[in-house]
Amino acid sequence: MVNQKAENLLNLALDATEQEREKSMELEVGYDKEERSWDLIIKYSGDLDAVRGLGADVTELLNEYAIVNIPEYAINAMSALPEVEYIEKPKSLFFQVENGRRASCVTPLQRSETGLFGNGVLVAIIDSGIDYANQAFRNPDGTSRILELWDQGIPGNPPPGYSIGTLYTKETIDEAFRQPTQREQYEIVPSRDSSGHGTAVAGIAAGNGAGSIAARYAGVASRSQLLVVKLGVAQTGGFPRTTELMLALDYVIRRALAFRLPVSVNISFGNTYGSHDGTSLVERFIDDISNYWKSVICVGSGNEAASAGHTGGRLRPGIEQIVELAVGANEPSLNLQIWKAYVDEVDISIISPSGERVGPIQEILGPQRFTLGKTELLLYYGEPSPYSVQQEIYLDFVPTTDYINGGIWRIQLVPRRVVTGEYQMWLPSQSVLNASTGFLLPSDTATLTIPSTAENAITVGAYDSLTNTYADFSGRGFATLEQGVRSNILRKPDLVAPGVNVITTAVGGGYQPVSGTSFATPFVCGGAALLMEWGIVRGNDPYLYDADIIGLS
Repeated sequence: MVNQKAENLLNLALDATEQEREKSMELEVGYDKEERSWDLIIKYSGDLDAVRGLGADVTELLNEYAIVNIPEYAINAMSALPEVEYIEKPKSLFFQVENGRRASCVTPLQRSETGLFGNGVLVAIIDSGIDYANQAFRNPDGTSRILELWDQGIPGNPPPGYSIGTLYTKETIDEAFRQPTQREQYEIVPSRDSSGHGTAVAGIAAGNGAGSIAARYAGVASRSQLLVVKLGVAQTGGFPRTTELMLALDYVIRRALAFRLPVSVNISFGNTYGSHDGTSLVERFIDDISNYWKSVICVGSGNEAASAGHTGGRLRPGIEQIVELAVGANEPSLNLQIWKAYVDEVDISIISPSGERVGPIQEILGPQRFTLGKTELLLYYGEPSPYSVQQEIYLDFVPTTDYINGGIWRIQLVPRRVVTGEYQMWLPSQSVLNASTGFLLPSDTATLTIPSTAENAITVGAYDSLTNTYADFSGRGFATLEQGVRSNILRKPDLVAPGVNVITTAVGGGYQPVSGTSFATPFVCGGAALLMEWGIVRGNDPYLYDADIIGLS
């Protein structure tokens, strides 16, 4: 399939066979094999009656974005509609796991006459859920501080306007607390945080420190009320997707407006797929929705800086460059993104560990297939999207048996015409690859995960508050002006917060040490809630949200 209204990855996925999709870690994300339908993200203008007329289930989001579930056979017809501007498939999201209050200057704010604790401000946690019964998220009278908990993975009673999951209100949660046994409590509100990630994040942003001496392990906005969304798990792969994230973000902003309360939103996950210049639909949605109501959106910069999952450089006329990629033994699948300026003309060849060669690859729009040993290469040579001038060459390494060829793969770049010469390459998140898979000469710049590259998000990196050093795993923007000419991500992350050995709330009670930008981000999310309490709730600055708080950072 070649459809310029659809992103390259979706075009390649639609061209692939079901067997190829099943063996790929990315191509099948969003596809329901039994229903032969796709969950897709669309940007549109006008109304979506014609899309519904094609048999699609539509959830309209703010600012003319939508999530649609549509039969595969109807995608071409949908893309032909003038109302539909652009289509993307969902991507998997990966949690960014790897002394904070003092280092973040929170303690002085809460000991002085200022006394800021997040009163009158919502903290929204979009994550793996929350241990809602934990005392850290209760009021002094034992009732819940959680106004609403939307578990996208429990079918039955979704919020109005949405089609997945079940919504539990504060009244329902408080009713569960009144049950005599834990079993009966979970019969009323069965939502659980099985990984503990969301509970840890919520504890840093807004836990009250219950059970710790003198509330030593209290979070930042310890009196804020909470909106919690437990992201649904995709049908395959076991990871939430960008579609669930967009639904969740749409929901928390709408609900904050309905409650007439400012909201600080925490997003502690991301992925590596995209041009990293803020132009994907999920990034643009964050930028757009950040202008809606009184909100601040905080996103972790990711933990990919030390993963050897990125490399890049600048091509010079007539000078060949070889990029070496080590693939570990027993790697079941892999994909590689090559991004370059559309105006540059480069011959690209792929050489397998055994010396077999493909290329120079023809510069033709659409899918191509090659077989090298035990590995099939599915390749898509793309053109720029409506929102970006960058060109993608996407390669999916699919095994013909169980595993792709291990060893050193080489990507040969021979420039024919150089205007900018810049190129970047990204692998999937380190969390889904073998430890020995990575570029032999990696770069830790341009390692922000998406959607932390959204311009209007507060992008948060991590540092070690004991040594005052930047965490080696924490994602970084572009290092120089030459590398960063494409976008404002040169200046990101916007700030850093403690993210190494932070003590926070554990599922079932007690506290635990955690590390990663996942846990730096809620310091900033909670801090933004304190600023909004001072500015909006107390009337010192009614516009202290979104751009104003980003400016302060």
